[in-house]
Amino acid sequence: MAATEFAPAKINLTLHVIGRRADGYHLLDSLVVFAGVGDRVSAILSDLPSLDVTGPMAAGLTGEGDNLVLRAARVMGVSARIALEKVLPVSSGIGGGSADAAATLRLLARMTGRALPGAAEVLALGADVPVCLAGRAARMSGIGEGLAEVPPLPQAWLVLANPRVAVSTPAVFRALVRADNAPMPREMPRLRGVAELAAFVAMQRNDLEAPAMAELPVIGRVKAALSAQAGCRVARMSGSGATCFGLFDDPLSARAAAQAIRAAEPAWWVADAPLLQPQS
Repeated sequence: MAATEFAPAKINLTLHVIGRRADGYHLLDSLVVFAGVGDRVSAILSDLPSLDVTGPMAAGLTGEGDNLVLRAARVMGVSARIALEKVLPVSSGIGGGSADAAATLRLLARMTGRALPGAAEVLALGADVPVCLAGRAARMSGIGEGLAEVPPLPQAWLVLANPRVAVSTPAVFRALVRADNAPMPREMPRLRGVAELAAFVAMQRNDLEAPAMAELPVIGRVKAALSAQAGCRVARMSGSGATCFGLFDDPLSARAAAQAIRAAEPAWWVADAPLLQPQS
């Protein structure tokens, strides 16, 4: 019988680009959370490894080559038939591929009792894989390897919207005007409600938002559509785009906003979901 692991969407509530290393990699300071919508990875141990990709966002992905799920299985040294149900848009700034790789690592470790790979091997799969493997809100720094705990975040709901246009992360970074921007505050405050969380996010930045919008102006429409919804506390782009998120107080407001955006923009991918809380 196949075992299954959830691969939740990764959301950059903030994303400050604060430097660049000599090798060209950018240094980040980002508040990362996870949403209750995502892909699912299932596996059966087998001598004949394979990957079958299904789901509404399967187009454009294959079960061959350099797929991150297959790479993660090779890192674990496990042979398995893997099925990926692809729900999240591809190349959309919400860590879909990284979340899938992290879910594969967790799943195969659970199935076999093997230890998870070391930090360097995890980071080699992708800059977002370490935080996705941790699977909980964190302050992410460096090129993705630095993870610090943050004070508990309030219960909140997200609406995610993507115009179904892939964004090239390297192109967005190349369009970045400066890479030595200010970091977030040294100490993360304890945020006691959605209003305080939204106020904190509004005072921070996503330094990739402007260059991404220059590359793909429709991102501005997506952000504006979220901002216009009743109950939206703050709207911003996640990661390098093109997905934007809106922050809401309650599930009904979020669901109403998602329905309104779907009606106005039927070609877009839209989802409402809770901000995931750590497992007790």
